[in-house]
Amino acid sequence: MSASRRLLATALVATAALGLAACGPDDSSDQGAGSGSGAATAVPTAAAPTTAAPAGTGKPAAPGGTAKPAPSGTPGASGGSEEGFCTHGPLPAGQKWIYPGKGTTAATLVYKDTKDVCGVNDVGFDPVGADKTAAFAPTAKGHLSSVLAPPKDVNLADLVKHINECIANPHNEKGSYPCSTGDYKVAIDASGKVTELWERAHS
Repeated sequence: MSASRRLLATALVATAALGLAACGPDDSSDQGAGSGSGAATAVPTAAAPTTAAPAGTGKPAAPGGTAKPAPSGTPGASGGSEEGFCTHGPLPAGQKWIYPGKGTTAATLVYKDTKDVCGVNDVGFDPVGADKTAAFAPTAKGHLSSVLAPPKDVNLADLVKHINECIANPHNEKGSYPCSTGDYKVAIDASGKVTELWERAHS
């Protein structure tokens, strides 16, 4: 090989080497910074879903229910399939839940005893057994209840009229004191006479 060709080849090799040296560090520096940045930056990971809790409760949120009115019964505690309110609350001595019947007059209450049945919002009452009778005391009072108006005190004649109207037409809803489902609480004194009768309101 001639001297001129050797010089040309040497110059080309030197130029190529300088070019690689000039590009190489910049490229590796960029790659290093990129890979270093990738290593230093944590990739966000999806957090496990959490259930939002009502403020101040410290408990997970649960599907909401409808608020119930204050019941007069007590929740069932049988542990079986029965749910809701299955037993009425304790009553004072001489009082009980009854179901008035046909033949009630201003002198005599005709009624059936009742048994508790489970209800969603409150305990229910079903009539049981044969008809019973009890005389009204001369001073007997009545109390009508409604979800539309405050309780109303009535005299014996108006009470008996209401009872008989509701026996004849149980679904009568006219006026502010519509017919109940027949649930009445009665107070009977030591002589066996009815002294007071309360109708229970139903929505």
